[in-house]
Formats: sequence, structure tokens, C-alpha cells
Amino acid sequence: MDVINWSNLSFGYMKTDYNIRSYYKEGKWSDPISETSEFINLHIAATCLHYGQEVFEGLKAFRGKDGKIRVFRMRENALRLQSSCRGIMMAELPVELFEEMVIQAVKKNARFVPPYESGASLYIRPLLIGTSAQVGVKPATEYTFIIFVTPVGPYFKEGFKPTPMVILREYDRAAPLGTGTYKVGGNYAASLVAGEKAHELGYSAVLYLDAKEKKYIDECGPANFFGIKDNTYITPKSTSILPSITNKSLMQLAEDMGLKVERRPIPEEELATFEEAGACGTAAVISPILRIDDLSENKSYQFSKDGKAGPISEKLYQKLRAIQYGDEPDKYGWVTVIE
Repeated sequence: MDVINWSNLSFGYMKTDYNIRSYYKEGKWSDPISETSEFINLHIAATCLHYGQEVFEGLKAFRGKDGKIRVFRMRENALRLQSSCRGIMMAELPVELFEEMVIQAVKKNARFVPPYESGASLYIRPLLIGTSAQVGVKPATEYTFIIFVTPVGPYFKEGFKPTPMVILREYDRAAPLGTGTYKVGGNYAASLVAGEKAHELGYSAVLYLDAKEKKYIDECGPANFFGIKDNTYITPKSTSILPSITNKSLMQLAEDMGLKVERRPIPEEELATFEEAGACGTAAVISPILRIDDLSENKSYQFSKDGKAGPISEKLYQKLRAIQYGDEPDKYGWVTVIE
């Protein structure tokens, strides 16, 4: 294999040695199979291609100072995958099979787990697709589940540094009673136009308002939003937000640090009262927000005056990463250690 420049990895795709697959047929899942091919042989009438029967997950593995590999909160990802399956009527993958396949994928590609001091990690992508051939609009009877991995650098090239975000009121991410709470490809397809427009305007991401009333904060593109004020960690409650495992972890750590935690609707005007704000998710952990501009209302909300992340965001970020890398005790059993 070519020598990898670990400290200069993008958040992109790199070929690794193996992916792990399981097939659902006649009501049951096959034993895991390891594959070297990066391709899928797919029928032209597969439901994933026509009716969007596709769900996925994202999690990471980290190499610690002790050389051991740690996978972060894979059971939570397995449970969220099941929730997404229920949301669009796909066969649910057993949690134990999910975990077994994650461990296999990491072990078989261990040489691609970046070294401890690199700041990079191994991204793990579980993917489940409907594969049976049909043209009627109904759930598939056959499914393929695949886990592939790839080493990645930071999601935002700026790293842990505040970036500006924008509210674009003419776009919605997901409807309140739609698929927003599930990790399905359609939600991401629906965000591409707004996301590209934000980038063209010089912003790192879109902050969506709720689709029904356009009053409340929803999601930051591919991540959950949180704000800090009066020693309180506040994150939106909504029927169209993906339940972020990173956000769930940060809420627990915020509580441990003595902060009050509130999950509730956040009206846009409340942004003016936050001392810090950030987007959180698997890819970046925390992306601190410099400011949020609401272009159509000609409003701007500033969170960082010196271009640096706020002290609480910084502390939460360091604490979570320390657990992921094994530098601090994992008292909640979030980490699976692979020797």
C-alpha cells in the first residue's frame, strides 16, 4: 500500500482492503461475508434505486496512545439504524449482527486506522439497501447490508475553529412528520441545493428553521444544533431532527460538567442570547459557530468575537475526544476496545 500522509487526509473516500456484507432473503439474514470488491451487483428494478429504500449510519474508530483501537457507541448506531428501518419499512438488522460486522470491518482493515497523534480516524459506513426487483410501490423483500471503512481527516478543513452559518428561509430540510428523524439518503439529497448555495455565499453550512412555522431552529445541515447560555446546554426538540449520538453524548458530558441541559423548541430570536453555539455530529464532533446570518430578515447573530471557540464548547470537545481515544475513563461504556 502507498504510504498514507495521515495528517493530511480529507473527509473523503480511500479504498481499503475489505468490506463486510450480509444478505436478507426469505425472512432471514445471512452470516457476514467479507468482500474485496468495492462494487454491488444490483438489479435495475431494485427498490433502493426507484423508491429510496436506503438507510445508512456513520461511526468512527480511533487508535489510542496504547495502540488499541476503540469504536465509539456502535450499539447506539445499531439501534438508530433499526429506527430508520422502521421509518421506511425495511427489514431490521439485529443489533448483534451489526456489532459483529463493525468489529470484523475494523479488524480486517486495522492497518488503515490512523495513528494516535494524527488527528485522523477510521470512518465506518454501514449501508442498507432494498434490492428485490419490483416496480410496484411497496417494501422490498430482499436487502443487502454492507459495512465499509475509510480513513478520514477533519470534516471541516478549518478544524476546531468557528465558521459562519446561514439561515436560508426558502429551503426546508424535512417535514415535521416526514423522514427527518431517520438517517435516509433522501434527507441529504434534499439538502444539497441549499448547502451548495451556502458554500457559494461563503458559509460552512445551512441552519434550517422548522418547515411548518419557520420560527424555530431545526438542524445545521448534516448536524444537530446546540447553544450555551447561563451555564445551560440547550438543543432543539423537534419531530424532524435526526437524533444525533454525538449530541446525546455531549448532553451527558455537559451534565457531568455541572451544566443544566434543556432539549426544547428554540425560537430564532433566542439566538441573540446565546454565549456560544455549535453544530455537532459524528463527522466533526463539534463545529463551533462564528455567527449565523438570516439573509432574508437582514439579521446576524454573533457567537465569537475573537474567532475562537467558546470555553464550554472547547471543554466538551476535548472531553469527548479524550474518551474516544482512551485518554480518559469511559465510565458510560460508550467505547468498544478492539485489541
